Amino acid sequence: NFSQVTEFILLGLSDTRELQVLFFTFFFLAYAMVLLGNLLIIVTVRTDPKLSSPMYFLLCNLSFIDICWTSVTSPRMLVDLLSQRKAITFEGCIAQLFFLHFVGASEMFLLTVMAYDRYTAICKPLHYTAIMSRQACWVLVSACWAGGFLHSIVQTLLTIQLPFCGPNTIDSYFCDVPPVIRLACTDIYVTEWLMASNSGLISLVCFLVLVTSYMFILVTVRVRFTERHWKALSTCSSHMMVVTLFFVPCIFIYLRPFSTFPSDKHICVIYTVFSPVMNPLIYTLRNNEVKASMWKLWKRRR
Repeated sequence: NFSQVTEFILLGLSDTRELQVLFFTFFFLAYAMVLLGNLLIIVTVRTDPKLSSPMYFLLCNLSFIDICWTSVTSPRMLVDLLSQRKAITFEGCIAQLFFLHFVGASEMFLLTVMAYDRYTAICKPLHYTAIMSRQACWVLVSACWAGGFLHSIVQTLLTIQLPFCGPNTIDSYFCDVPPVIRLACTDIYVTEWLMASNSGLISLVCFLVLVTSYMFILVTVRVRFTERHWKALSTCSSHMMVVTLFFVPCIFIYLRPFSTFPSDKHICVIYTVFSPVMNPLIYTLRNNEVKASMWKLWKRRR
């Protein structure tokens, strides 16, 4: 694509040495929590036959996606926090951009499927087994990964066709579409609107579907007013909190022209770090069945 840039320089979150050490400690602990928490969920669900319902099958897949999602940015960020020169090759930057959108979009689709699963379980309990069969779950999960791949391919192709011949400094701690295409030495008006309509609309539509499903759940719970339904509502409320942490920053960043707004690297921390940390906490501490299975697994390993 006639690009003369062979590497990019990442500015990171701060250029103050004391803050970099503080950030390294915090993000290292966060990354360790994400890995250990999600691995524990995967092992628990896979070893306990009682956790064989579609909800736990989807939860297991969400944990795997969260591990992939945080591993795209966190290891590189931790290394750069201890490095004087935070350089990444052009190919490495494009690869990080590709996997970031691949896994991120797949998680958005999967969270939408999980909301549909809860809607079906609460609002259509008699048809739940037929609708959310094991085969249907595999098809839905495969569709999430396929949708994420198609989305990422579009974003990556739109990026690599741009010429980069000027500055190579990215005001962020990872390679993403908005900060990268700002460096292109050409008019990016059409490209940025194509990208915004892709990433932004996916984020917005998935979030609206999620909110709509939870609204239907709320209406059903208010009408039926049983203890089981109120328990489900409590679970859905915690899920909605995590979903909001993930989707709202994505909508804010991607559903607008990239070149006319400053860097949002501090907002990116919310959905790249905080959201993956919250997922294992919310989906385990708010779920008595998972906690009981984890306790049995712990006693069996002692």
